[in-house]
Amino acid sequence: MSAPLETSPRTYEIRTYGCQMNVHDSERLSGLLEAAGYVRAAEAEPDVVVFNTCAVRENADNRLYGNLGHLRPVKDGHPGMQIAVGGCLAQKDRDTIVKRAPWVDVVFGTHNIGALPALLERSRVLSEAQVEIEESLVTFPSTLPTRRESPYAAWVSISVGCNNTCTFCIVPSLRGKEKDRRPGEILAEIEALVGEGVLEITLLGQNVNAYGSGFGALSAAPDEVRAMTADGSSAFAGLLRACGNVDGLERVRFTSPHPKDFTDDVIAAMAETPNVMPSLHMPLQSGADAVLRAMRRSYRQERYLGIIEKVRAAIPDAAITTDIIVGFPGETEADFEQTLHVVREARFSSAFTFQYSKRPGTPAATMDGQLPKEVVQERYERLVALQEEISWSENKKQLGRTLEVLVAEGEGRKDEETRRLSGRASDNRLVHFQAPDEPVRPGDMVTVEVTYAAPHHLVADKPVQNVRRTRAGDAWEARRAEGPKGVSLGMPTIGRPAQGQAAAPGCAVQATTPA
Repeated sequence: MSAPLETSPRTYEIRTYGCQMNVHDSERLSGLLEAAGYVRAAEAEPDVVVFNTCAVRENADNRLYGNLGHLRPVKDGHPGMQIAVGGCLAQKDRDTIVKRAPWVDVVFGTHNIGALPALLERSRVLSEAQVEIEESLVTFPSTLPTRRESPYAAWVSISVGCNNTCTFCIVPSLRGKEKDRRPGEILAEIEALVGEGVLEITLLGQNVNAYGSGFGALSAAPDEVRAMTADGSSAFAGLLRACGNVDGLERVRFTSPHPKDFTDDVIAAMAETPNVMPSLHMPLQSGADAVLRAMRRSYRQERYLGIIEKVRAAIPDAAITTDIIVGFPGETEADFEQTLHVVREARFSSAFTFQYSKRPGTPAATMDGQLPKEVVQERYERLVALQEEISWSENKKQLGRTLEVLVAEGEGRKDEETRRLSGRASDNRLVHFQAPDEPVRPGDMVTVEVTYAAPHHLVADKPVQNVRRTRAGDAWEARRAEGPKGVSLGMPTIGRPAQGQAAAPGCAVQATTPA
């Protein structure tokens, strides 16, 4: 039986879980669906719900099937509604999803997100579930249509996959080996984004500073890669410097790097390229050499602290953030004390702190020495308390400083009651500031003086010193004039994650609490 004729566009909603790569993939999924004629759902139940899943938590599958269970009666009462499941958990579980939740219509993996519209249509026409999982990348996601969440800040994927073998991480087996985009394609995308009004881009990769290794031997790399590395620089350092030549691009960030690939020329490129921001997210995971060895993290405490020291020498005002896992199998109290030592020495401006949880399919899940929950919890609380103290102390150093803040949308949950606006300073610190008399739009820049510091944000309650209207603000205003585009439940924003939906940096595990 053929599918009924549609008299109005079908609506969709995407629910996203996990890391920034998933967030970026969901922007591509939105673009694909809108290019196929779908529109984002506003208030009514959507015709299509897409789950973009994460597999790095022990209970990730329980969370998915719980959500699918809640949707089953909704679908029963909504003729023609479809449910699709993609992302890392779909890549891992494949046919299991349809067996456990036979009301799911489409299952697709991390390597073939471009197939979603065709799979939805095929499922509608054939009235049966479509499961399509590819073992290797079909199309680089950045070549697909996109519907970006922000008109002023954008993710730009420079690579997919990862060549590391960290024992706690399942991502490499689900995303595959690293594949890099040609520099010309990356810069062309950035220039197009700037032309649309974007002021800030974040270079994105599972191991972003290993960029270049995906081309194989340098002799086989594209000419443009050999040109940017002719002076002995790494390809990633060359890419950062090339971003500095893009007219109109004001802010460049990147996430997440790996300490083993963090070379001195990258630090020099950060320090010497004006639009590369003084912020660095550098995952630590553990401060103990024994635990790092068990994690197969190919650096040690001395190497890590040496990188931090060099970054601070070259970029004194840099805000450095990190990821830390507490309670990895076999971690002793002495090992944990080494992590606290690194935290005290590095003085991170903030940290994503995680309690270790088993990820089925990873070597760590079957290691001896799994720690009792109460031991992990007690250590976790001590780490959080120490990092809170350091974050507050580091933020107090900002008192009296004059900062240029990129005005953001949806960053300050209490802005309405405090009559403030919010945005990000160049070092990515969150700043709440007194609303000026003149109109200010997301994407505009304001100059403010910091008057108060808290562990996770700054406040500027003196009058705004200057408002700089920008092309990004114009782009936000133009998008707003187009009318409401609907909502996307579960989709993290570009800035600070909403309570309970922290986006984990890079391929790290989901945060227990946002830091």
